[in-house]
Amino acid sequence: MGRAKEKRARGRAMRRDRRRERKKGIRRFFTWKTVIGTVFGLCLLATGAFYAVYVMVPIPEANAMAQRQNNVYKYSDGTVLARTGQINRDIVALEQVPKQVQDVFVAAENMTFYQDNGVDLMGTVRGLWNTVSGKGKQGGSTITQQYVKNFYLNQDQTPTRKLKELVISLKVDQRHDKSEILAGYLNTNYFGRGAYGIQAAAKAYYGVDCSKLTVEQGAYLAALLQAPSQYDWTAASDIGKKLVTERWNYVLDNAVKMKAVDAGRRAAMKFPTPAGPKPAPGTEGRTGYLVQAANTEMRKQGISEQELHQGSWTITLNIDRKKQKLLEDAVKAELTSKLDPRKTADQDVQVGAVSVDPKNGSVLALYGGQDHAKHQLSNATATTYQPGSTFKPVVLASALDNGATTQDGKPIKAETIYNGDSEVAVKGSGGDGYAPPNLDDISHGPVTVQEAMNKSVNTAFAQMGVDVGLDQVQRDAFELGMADIKQQKPLPSMSLGSYGASPLQMAGVYATLNNHGKKVIPTVIQKADHPTRSYDSQQGTGTQVISRAAADAVTSVLTGVVDDGSARKSVAEARNRDGRQVAGKTGTSDDNKSAWFVGYTANLVTSIGLWGEAAQPRQVKADGREVTVPKGGQVSIAGAAENPGRIAGGGTPARIWSAYTFDAVKGDHTQFDLQTEQKPTNTDPTPSAPPATPLSPTSPVHTPFDLPMPTPPRHTPSSRATVPTDPPSTMPTFRPTPTPTPPMSSPTADPSPNALANSR
Repeated sequence: MGRAKEKRARGRAMRRDRRRERKKGIRRFFTWKTVIGTVFGLCLLATGAFYAVYVMVPIPEANAMAQRQNNVYKYSDGTVLARTGQINRDIVALEQVPKQVQDVFVAAENMTFYQDNGVDLMGTVRGLWNTVSGKGKQGGSTITQQYVKNFYLNQDQTPTRKLKELVISLKVDQRHDKSEILAGYLNTNYFGRGAYGIQAAAKAYYGVDCSKLTVEQGAYLAALLQAPSQYDWTAASDIGKKLVTERWNYVLDNAVKMKAVDAGRRAAMKFPTPAGPKPAPGTEGRTGYLVQAANTEMRKQGISEQELHQGSWTITLNIDRKKQKLLEDAVKAELTSKLDPRKTADQDVQVGAVSVDPKNGSVLALYGGQDHAKHQLSNATATTYQPGSTFKPVVLASALDNGATTQDGKPIKAETIYNGDSEVAVKGSGGDGYAPPNLDDISHGPVTVQEAMNKSVNTAFAQMGVDVGLDQVQRDAFELGMADIKQQKPLPSMSLGSYGASPLQMAGVYATLNNHGKKVIPTVIQKADHPTRSYDSQQGTGTQVISRAAADAVTSVLTGVVDDGSARKSVAEARNRDGRQVAGKTGTSDDNKSAWFVGYTANLVTSIGLWGEAAQPRQVKADGREVTVPKGGQVSIAGAAENPGRIAGGGTPARIWSAYTFDAVKGDHTQFDLQTEQKPTNTDPTPSAPPATPLSPTSPVHTPFDLPMPTPPRHTPSSRATVPTDPPSTMPTFRPTPTPTPPMSSPTADPSPNALANSR
């Protein structure tokens, strides 16, 4: 027994010694108890830390890039005119995407999307490890995580951002329906070709709305997400095409596994080769002027440049797509196709045009120039150049509306006689001895107002302006639509159109005359939609600014300009006139720096302006000496576009007007509905026959323009009529609407007393 006990004791001692040996060094710290305790403690710590992060990290606001959409501009018929903005994205509802197309995206990226809780822990850990270990910024994310990255965070692949992505994805999955998440995912991903979101991608690659995508096309777009640039078929290398084809097959095979696509149908599918990329319509070419006009009108209604730049606007213009093309074709046929870039005058000539519906102010066509990218200032809205004699109807309208009389007390009417000799000094207060010459210094002797308008006699209208009162003419011009004239000093030369005006303004003036004196406000925008704003589209008309009797009398007088005056050859005898009634006026400014024709049928008013703008600094003669005109300065257009010399308003501008207008109103032979008293007579100031019985003020007067007219009628407007004004209406307004900005002052300097020597 003693030996046995001793043996056992030695064994215990040896085991104690061995245990002591094992506990020496670092191994003494690793026991099963310490390992289990450590792991448990770390789990508790990680759980606590994650819980703290989960509580502390909120779902942030959407990042600005995810919210931003491009502005979409449309013609009046809904056809897309242009898209502008840094982001080409149109957000669509999930219902607009075919169900099987939705499914192929799920098959491509996250087959367990409808079952998981929004995260892929193993994929996230793998992505974090690859990022930390320097193996590249790799993902491994669910659809929810990718949506969170696109919509709430950014594209960085840092550990901190990945942790936020994980936490926010869990919260988003808990708070949002899967359909909402999938819609957000489809609308925020980048597909290449500058397209963000499935709608922009569908149009960029297949030229269709996303609702029209086939399963095959949807699978290609889903495949693109892995490498948009490398997988763009039209730009891909052979390897890229091979890879995207494999990816396309992978997507569809997964869709079959999900039972989203029938296996038999899948076997018959062929790769859908996408169309080649097309430049997105924007602000290039002539389109840019339409976008510019719309943006200008938006800003006038209180929308800042920054708000426009942020995007998400869908802006429908009043521009009629067919009329716009007709106007552009007319300018090309009558002007731009005839320009020789080697000729100085041809380099300098600019053209602007605006066409308006006189019943509601809608701008139906607008020509701002040949290329917005090369010439930023729109000629349609530029107010630098003189409208010349196209201002004379404003003087007559003011005279008739205010019951003005001549210096010897005779009422100013269509048959009132003025001295039409050249360089006759203007009489009366404000005249200051102003004695303008007529065109080519021709003296016409005694002329009626009708004849003075037909032949554009300067001396008659310079005197008429003083007879009415220059201040009154200025006020009426402003009310009729010349917003900039209010800032100018009224001088006698004003009556000959010496103050600058734009084609847009002149179209508004003549539209008001056509609309029987009720103010017409040219309006570019039909409606504008935005997720956070509303836009009220109203008629672009206002109050009665001159009496109907005065406006209708001016219209009647202006028919004589077309049929027996300076516009006869280009307008009255135009091949496509087809007997339509036309009223209008030519204008040619001093030194032939501008030439105009503004005219109208019963349902369409169009203003055409040509002028010289130095393409490069020019040496020109002025007052007998050489002067340097800087780039952009005013120069003569004489000799431009195959013209042998001076370009008059009845020349190229009137030909453009006719080529456009008569085709634009094809099928419309509506006559002017004029309520004015007039009596037919000869243009000779001495009446040769007893006056005819005046027509009733309520009886419309229609001149049979489809019949030969040996002599134009001389009109006797009724005495100033009292016309009840309609309740005031306003321009289209956005809500909220700030106080409208006042008219900008015209850049045109005060003209010299003898300006417009050759106005016609």
